[in-house]
Amino acid sequence: MSGPRQQFVWPVRVYYEDTDAAGVVYYANYLKFMERARTEWLRALGMEQGELLQCEGVVFVVRQVSVSYRMPARYGDALQVVSQLVQLRPMRMRFFQRVEREGVLAEGEIEVVCVNAQTFKPVMLPRRVQQLLEQLEQ
Repeated sequence: MSGPRQQFVWPVRVYYEDTDAAGVVYYANYLKFMERARTEWLRALGMEQGELLQCEGVVFVVRQVSVSYRMPARYGDALQVVSQLVQLRPMRMRFFQRVEREGVLAEGEIEVVCVNAQTFKPVMLPRRVQQLLEQLEQ
């Protein structure tokens, strides 16, 4: 299960709390922006993470992250986080994401694994989630 999929774009505003003493976005906060965008991508597809926990007993955890930083974002900037599912496997998803403001500021690959909420052991994506994501390929 892999192939090109459409991109999802989520706007983010940089707040004071996102910056360091120099008024530049602290590097780890780019990961927060990317996390928010993946959550909103799921929501736009009709899946709430809270519902997946309640009904399916699963949560998504980040297994691996690789991020490259190119340019700084600053307090007050209006950014866009572009997310694209680039690989779908029975238990995991791999995303390519980038944070933009008139060009790429940061970009990275994030692998997310579906786990049992009680044991935190990897489990298959719920069937309805797999079906929905497979439809994106068509």
